[in-house]
Amino acid sequence: MATRLDRKLVADTALRLLNDVGLEGLTLRRIAKELNVQAPALYWHFKNKQELLDEMATELYERMAALVPAAGDSFGGGDWKEMLTQGSRGMRQTLLAYRDGGKVFGGTRMRFPTSMRPMEIFLTTLRDAGFTAERAARAWFTTYVYTIGYVVEEQSVFPVPGAPDRDPAYDQEERERVMGADYPLTAAAGVEMFGDTARGFDDGLRAVIAGIEATLLHDG
Repeated sequence: MATRLDRKLVADTALRLLNDVGLEGLTLRRIAKELNVQAPALYWHFKNKQELLDEMATELYERMAALVPAAGDSFGGGDWKEMLTQGSRGMRQTLLAYRDGGKVFGGTRMRFPTSMRPMEIFLTTLRDAGFTAERAARAWFTTYVYTIGYVVEEQSVFPVPGAPDRDPAYDQEERERVMGADYPLTAAAGVEMFGDTARGFDDGLRAVIAGIEATLLHDG
């Protein structure tokens, strides 16, 4: 019996192909070949590649949502800082599992997901901690865009999920050779920016959350 072709199957297949071909190599024709159907069959579900990316982002969101416990106070123990930390780390790990995952997710127009529960938990926890509804939304969105932006940059350095090899353009010895004499601080900064990206993410996230506490929590 032939597998029923639907939007979810196409999006799942596209996400699976990402690690092989990357975002630039991902085409409806390539996905159709993987599914053993003719390309026009996919246009019944998606008018263009952007609609496909929107569906892929929606599927990624659903996978992130599955990581959030049902009870708000069990996610971060009711501590809003820990909640934002865990949520951002979970988003980063999900996106890093897919080549160009940050680019796929960032800037897309998700169709209305089946569950907005995680975001409601985040916003409720922030409001209960003393944020106004408006400032809670800003706090959540700030950590959200920080995480996506960081992952996009991180994946430009380490493009293949799980592989330790970095893009040759980020070779630190070459940076120091080319820039070291005239721009020593800029050359040395490459160690911090393109070295231990997991530690760098956590360092930046702590700075973001500290800024949220200082500027948004008591700014009603």
